[in-house]
Amino acid sequence: MKTSLTPPQPSAPAALSIAVAINPRAAFGGRGRNTPGQAGDMVVARLRSAGHVVSVLRRRDYKALQEAVDAEIATGAQALVVVGGDGMVHLGVNALAGKTIPLGIVPAGTGNDAARGLGLDPNDPEAAVERFLKACQSAPWSVDLGRIERAGQGPVWFMCALSAGFDALVNERANGWRWPRGPMRYNLAILRELVTLKPLHYSLVVDGAVRQQKAVLISVSNGISIGGGMKITPDAKYDDGLLDLFVVSPVSRLTFLRIYPLVFSGQHTSHPLVSIERVKEVSMASAGLVAYADGERMGPLPATIKVDAGALQLWV
Repeated sequence: MKTSLTPPQPSAPAALSIAVAINPRAAFGGRGRNTPGQAGDMVVARLRSAGHVVSVLRRRDYKALQEAVDAEIATGAQALVVVGGDGMVHLGVNALAGKTIPLGIVPAGTGNDAARGLGLDPNDPEAAVERFLKACQSAPWSVDLGRIERAGQGPVWFMCALSAGFDALVNERANGWRWPRGPMRYNLAILRELVTLKPLHYSLVVDGAVRQQKAVLISVSNGISIGGGMKITPDAKYDDGLLDLFVVSPVSRLTFLRIYPLVFSGQHTSHPLVSIERVKEVSMASAGLVAYADGERMGPLPATIKVDAGALQLWV
């Protein structure tokens, strides 16, 4: 007598304990699909519907949120998902650098350079959640981080880039204004800094070699873009064990205005005043200059930037 056999059914993915950290700005309202608050609610619902155990972390400020994230990791969270822009990725990176716990990213809000570099659509948080749910069934992707060391300070890691120069001056100016809000404030700050554009003097040590450099901008990049889509190092790799040193030599205002639009498409790299080289370590000093990393203020130079190969685990 023949017996019909039922083919074995695939087992359901194991339930994970996942901490979801949502941009603190969500606490101040915001309607719409891509605001951190709305996206955060969607992420939590989708992860729970997939069978995972979710801890929701919402706090009024980044310091309190960082403390909550650290506590969840210490008590056994198996993954961290951050909902927001590059500031939230920066928070997650610094919580997980050197650990085996994977990070997931759901872009929401502004910036999103880390998400872009990882192939996530900044305007589609739902797709990012589905990417995470698929990725968490497999081994995580080990990627590099940049590590910033400053005298008297603990190490800080970044996903995208550390910059010190024209863009940092723009950030300093824009952050000092209360109006206007949104991208227009940054654009106006660019115009204001252009009025006083001048070469900056840097002392560098690049993989052990001492240099004196004049430039309007220097970035040490782990990812592709900064500033919400400026592809300063379009060929950068997250997992090559190297950083990309990006230098814009002294230029006139007119030449800078010609180069600037090309950065958004990555077509600036062939310009003779632009140089990019692969490095492992850069020490940088410039009197009175402040550095930014992943859009966050790091403080005055000097600083040493090193690559930490494979320091972060990702599920994206």
